[in-house]
Amino acid sequence: MELHLIRHPRPAIEPGICYGQLDIGIAEAAPKVAARLHPLLPESYELHASPLMRARMLADELGAPRLDGRLKEIHFGDWEGRAFDDIGKAIDDWVADPLGFHAPGGESAREMTARVLHWLEELRAAAPAAPVVVVAHGGPLRVLAGHLLGLPPERWLGLAFDCGQVTRLDVESWGVALRWFNR
Repeated sequence: MELHLIRHPRPAIEPGICYGQLDIGIAEAAPKVAARLHPLLPESYELHASPLMRARMLADELGAPRLDGRLKEIHFGDWEGRAFDDIGKAIDDWVADPLGFHAPGGESAREMTARVLHWLEELRAAAPAAPVVVVAHGGPLRVLAGHLLGLPPERWLGLAFDCGQVTRLDVESWGVALRWFNR
């Protein structure tokens, strides 16, 4: 399976604000980003996307996406929309346990991982004949790439998916090949 992972365009939000599943728009025109990405994508493909606006707007420009809530960014609960500076020392708890910690009312990285991998299992079981393009967020894309490449979860944060960029993985019976990253 040829898998193209695209992070949504740059979000329309001030730097330093926690936004996880906050449904915000984009600061870069979706048609412009789509035009830049189209030459890097196969001629035809199966398109999947997060339903959050910042991913959906780009996905709509790329085709007719299958929206799935399991591809949403991690939910930061009560932290959503707050400045990281205002959250204070609670961030230290997150740093101490980046996989298990969850903000009040939110989910942990482990919980996000479980929902994203459930989506991936369904996709692989469906054995799509066409290449697959996914438009989502940094967190879910790290889960997909990190898992498929066999990296331990503690290393997934090192996969820095840039906004409005595409990464290609070829998933074969013998393993996974990273063809390119952040183009």
